[in-house]
Amino acid sequence: MATAPEHRPRLPAFLSNGVFQAYALVLGLTLAGLAVVYVEHEPAPRSQNPDSAFLGPAHARQAGSLKLPPPAQLKVDFRQLPAGEREGMVEVTADGLRLPKISGTGWIPWIAYARRFDPNGPAARVGLLMLNLGADETLMSRAIEELPPEVSLAFLGGTADLPRWLQLARERGHECYLMLPVEDPAGPAERGIRPIESVADAAENLRRLRIAMARGEGYVGFVVPGPSVVSQSDLIARPLVKEIADRGLSLIEISPNGVSAMYRLTVEFGTGYARSSTVLDYKLAGQGSIDSNLERLVDWVSDSRADKAARHDFGVLQPDNAAIDAIVAWRKRLARQNAVAMVPIIGHFECRDACMARLRAQPAQLKP
Repeated sequence: MATAPEHRPRLPAFLSNGVFQAYALVLGLTLAGLAVVYVEHEPAPRSQNPDSAFLGPAHARQAGSLKLPPPAQLKVDFRQLPAGEREGMVEVTADGLRLPKISGTGWIPWIAYARRFDPNGPAARVGLLMLNLGADETLMSRAIEELPPEVSLAFLGGTADLPRWLQLARERGHECYLMLPVEDPAGPAERGIRPIESVADAAENLRRLRIAMARGEGYVGFVVPGPSVVSQSDLIARPLVKEIADRGLSLIEISPNGVSAMYRLTVEFGTGYARSSTVLDYKLAGQGSIDSNLERLVDWVSDSRADKAARHDFGVLQPDNAAIDAIVAWRKRLARQNAVAMVPIIGHFECRDACMARLRAQPAQLKP
């Protein structure tokens, strides 16, 4: 297994120690269909060396993919679904909650609401995910309006007027996620939402998850902000991940650890999954500027050798004025080269056996 390159951004201490070498598979969304890259084998074991301070990004593997439509069909950022199809992905419960669901015609929310990218672009790919938007309205507005549309955004479920912000973000081209409200003493406090807790019973945690789900529409899935008892316990995570998968949502983990309970459950229940340990925010990573960390991310994915598959990785940041300024300047530099593509986080997902079976059951979503 390749070792992590030196001078990678550090993971914050409140997340974990050790090295996480994530690998994810590329999933490309096209104008009228979806190309999902599929791997048949279990992931390679991660390094457990506690003395390694730096984080290595994901290692993509060679994989076969479904047939792609020609690039000329890539004309819009998101699928333009009729209102009836969008409403078909909503279940209204007896107590008035509007929950996502897989529609009767087969539309899956994590596919339907993901941003497209050109699958025929460079195989070396980078992505950015800005976490915890919503606590500061000014920063949230700046992120939506000024960040490149390829930057994916993850909102706190307690964000005031969240549906409006999600709609505005999608109008600006951003793929959207919600932060999973899990107990995290070091993370930002959610407003108006009780977190999923290890001390709560399964029924109560499921109720809290559904309340979070109903906070908005048009998002791709949930982001788990770091390792916790909730994410590492199969007993606690199982009903939650099943609900997420059965309702057609995806899951992202920000974690340096090895294969988690949540990862194994996404494989079992069949939904899209991605993971990263590449923290680019200097306030969290504790090393280097955002600008230098972004450049190292590009350098790492650019280092594709003849005997290795092209690399891909995505980094995560907190909302911050300096981070927004750095990303805007960096994106302009990246646009002047053609060796590395910037893609939304959906371009770093993997979809395994049960996930692929679920997609193939609705071939209309995979056709050009």
